[in-house]
Amino acid sequence: MFEEPEWAEAAPAALGLGSVTSQPRPAAASQNKGSKHRQLLATLRALEAASLSHQPPGLPSNDSEEEEVERIKKRPKKVSFTSASAEVGEKRKKKCQKQSLSASEEREVERKKCHKRALLGSDSAEEENKKRKHQKHAPSNPAQHLDSVNHSGPKAWKSSAAKDPPKPNLESTSPKPPHTLSRRQWRNRQKNKRRHNNKFRPPQVAEQTAAQAPTEETGVPPSHRPDSHEARAGALRTRMAQRLDGARFRYLNEQLYLGPSSAAQRLFQEDPEAFLLYHRGFQSQVKKWPLQPVDRIAKDLRQRPTSLVVADFGCGDCRLASSIRNPVHCFDLASLDPRVTVCDMAQVPLEDESVDVAVFCLSLMGTNIRDFLEEANRVLKPGGLLKVAEVSSRFEDVRVFLGAVSKLGFKVISKDLTNSHFFLFDFQKTGPPRVGPKAQLSGLKLQPCLYKRR
Repeated sequence: MFEEPEWAEAAPAALGLGSVTSQPRPAAASQNKGSKHRQLLATLRALEAASLSHQPPGLPSNDSEEEEVERIKKRPKKVSFTSASAEVGEKRKKKCQKQSLSASEEREVERKKCHKRALLGSDSAEEENKKRKHQKHAPSNPAQHLDSVNHSGPKAWKSSAAKDPPKPNLESTSPKPPHTLSRRQWRNRQKNKRRHNNKFRPPQVAEQTAAQAPTEETGVPPSHRPDSHEARAGALRTRMAQRLDGARFRYLNEQLYLGPSSAAQRLFQEDPEAFLLYHRGFQSQVKKWPLQPVDRIAKDLRQRPTSLVVADFGCGDCRLASSIRNPVHCFDLASLDPRVTVCDMAQVPLEDESVDVAVFCLSLMGTNIRDFLEEANRVLKPGGLLKVAEVSSRFEDVRVFLGAVSKLGFKVISKDLTNSHFFLFDFQKTGPPRVGPKAQLSGLKLQPCLYKRR
C-alpha cells in the first residue's frame, strides 16, 4: 500500500548516511506504533535534506550562523517615537547653544574693536599733545640745537635717561578691565576732544606773523584799514539817527492826535523842520501798507467829471492833486508844495458852498473832528460829496460814527469795510447841521492812531 519515492533513497546517500532500504509493511495488525513513528521521522529528514540540496545557487544559505549574525547587525534598528523625540530635542539644544555662543563671541569682538578704537584715539591725542609740547620747548634756531647735541654727546643722553626713567604705563599695570564704549559714545568723545583742542588753539597765527614780518623789516608802523573804524562809526551814526527820528515821529504823532488842530499848527510854525520829519516818518509807514487810500480816492474821482472842484483837507505832498485833472484846493498845517495853503483845517479860506467834493484822507486828527466836518459842510455845495478814509482800528463802533456824521447834515451813500487796514465812506450833503454847537456827539471821538516803539 505504501511505497517510498526514489528521492527517499537518494537523500541519505547525499548526506553520507548510507542507503535507506524500504522494509515491507507487515500485514499483521500487531506491528508496533513506534516503528511507524521512526519511519515518518526518517522520511521527514530525508525530505528536508533533499529540499536543501535542490535550493538555487543565487540565494544565500542558512548554514553559517556567522553570516546570519552579520545580516542582523546590518539591518536598520527600529527606533521608537519617544527615543526619536529625545534625539531631536538634544539636537535643538546643541544648535541653540552654538548660536548663543556665536552671538556672545560677536559681542565680545565688537567690544574689543571699540576698545581698540578708543585706545587709538587716546593714543593719537597724547601723541598730538607731546608733539605740541616738543614744538614749544624746541629752540627757535636749529643750529644752536645741533651744537648742543654735539657738545653733549651720548653721555648727556645717558644721564638724561638715568635722571628721567620711563614712566610705567598705568593702563597696562591697572588690574581693572577696560571699560568698553559703544560707537555713539566713542564718536561723542572724539568730538569733545576736537572741540577742546580747537578752543585753546590761537586763531590765525600765520596771518598775524605774515602781517608783522614786513613791518619788522621796514620799520614802518602797520597801517589800519580805513573801513574798519570809519564804517563802524558811520553805521552807528545812521542807526542812532534812525532811532532819534523814530522817537520824534512818535512824539509828533501823539501831539497831532491828542491835541486840537490849533496847537498842532503852532507846533509846526515854531519848528518847521518838525513837519518834514513827521512827513518822512509817515512815508516810511505808508510803504508797509498793502493799499494807499489816496490812490483809491483818486481812482474814484477819475470816473467823475473833471469840472468838479475838490478840496483836499490834509493834503500832505499833494498826491491827490497830482493824480487827477480836477481843480484841487490843498490845505495843510505846513507846506511841502507850492500848491499847499497853510491853515487850520477847521477854518479854511473858502467861500460857502464853493466846492463839489471834500476829501479827508487820514486827516481826521486831533480832538476837534466835529469842527472839520462842520467846515466841510459849510464849503460844500448842496448835494456835494464828502469822502472819508481812516484807519480801521480807530473805530470802536462804525454805526455810532455814521449816526453822528448824519446829524451834521450828511447821509451815507456807500461804505467799504472789507479792507483790513482802512475804512472808506462816501457821504452826501443834505443840508446844514441838525444839532446845535453845544450838543455832544460821542460817535465822533475816534481812537488815536499811535505807533509803538520797535
